[in-house]
Amino acid sequence: MPLMRHLLLIPVVLSALTLGAHLLRGGQILLALAAAALPLLLVPRHAAASRLLQGLLLLGALEWVRTLAGIVDQRRAFGQPWHRLVLILGSVALVTALSVMPAPRRLCCSQ
Repeated sequence: MPLMRHLLLIPVVLSALTLGAHLLRGGQILLALAAAALPLLLVPRHAAASRLLQGLLLLGALEWVRTLAGIVDQRRAFGQPWHRLVLILGSVALVTALSVMPAPRRLCCSQ
């Protein structure tokens, strides 16, 4: 059973790291470090830490959607292809949003 717990947390870690990389590319070093460290919120094994992680990952998913909309607008304005971009960044946003699901107390917190 502990192996299953760890496997379900892989999307949380990957979402945090990709969000950190995105923020680092934007020059926001402190936010990038904070985003990459998000999975550490699972260490305290408290419901409040889990809820905070869920909220921050949801904000991360919204950031991906915001970024997607901005880049699509730019590409459309210049007549460049944008459909593949929607698939890729849309998938990243979806995985980040769905990674919120494994964080509840049943996976990370003692009861």
